[in-house]
Amino acid sequence: MAGSPDEELPQPRGAEPSEVLRVASELADTGARVVLATVLARRGSTPSTPGQKLVLADEGTCVGTIGGGAIEREALLAMRELLIKADAPPSKIQTWKLGPELGMCCGGGVDVLFEVLATATSAMVVGAGHIGAIVAPTLSRCGFAVTLVDEREGVVDESASEPKLQRVSGDYAQVGHAMRRSGAVLAMTHDHQLDQQVIEWALREGFAFVGGVGSRAKHARTVARLEAKGFSEGDVGRVRMPLGVDIGARSPHEIAVSIVAEMIAWRRR
Repeated sequence: MAGSPDEELPQPRGAEPSEVLRVASELADTGARVVLATVLARRGSTPSTPGQKLVLADEGTCVGTIGGGAIEREALLAMRELLIKADAPPSKIQTWKLGPELGMCCGGGVDVLFEVLATATSAMVVGAGHIGAIVAPTLSRCGFAVTLVDEREGVVDESASEPKLQRVSGDYAQVGHAMRRSGAVLAMTHDHQLDQQVIEWALREGFAFVGGVGSRAKHARTVARLEAKGFSEGDVGRVRMPLGVDIGARSPHEIAVSIVAEMIAWRRR
């Protein structure tokens, strides 16, 4: 059944298939959830041509074309559903007959392949201090899509460019609003109270991994405060603190290595 004509969908920016592939790859590298549509075959009279491509990302980017009109609208509806569904298949083929079903008079048919592109695991490092400033780029070099955020003015160099690493000066909650909840939040700020706030926020938001730097004594205080505020036993038990594999780390670089090792183990679980 064709989608409702009143349903608002993004307007794709026209592009050749090669550019669509490039955009899709770049989006996936940033950690965005991406669906790529490719026309596989056509039968009879259709506006679609085999090889045409269209990409849609969860952050709103939409580039390419598979012929326009009702067929493209149906494709975008299917792509949006794949973006939303947590258990979406990695790929599927959809066949449409371009007749009364879509309100088109072409009378042909088209096969479209939809692929949900693999995305990097996202991680937000809150605090660009002596440990966070090392953890963030190391995580990105290990394949995570990392956002390093610090609210202190002048601490984060937003102009610095590195693949899969975004540096932001601002409020962690505002920055984290757009992050996938399947990712991680790591609290390593300059202030224990702020670390507590970050952890509470991350638990309420439902992030898959929540952790913080600090001693076992700090962990005990964090747990006590969470319990006093009514957090469930399950949520309290999800807080990983002190972060890092126990390798006897002492220096900031050693601690960063231990934290990244724990993150890799979690990602590979």
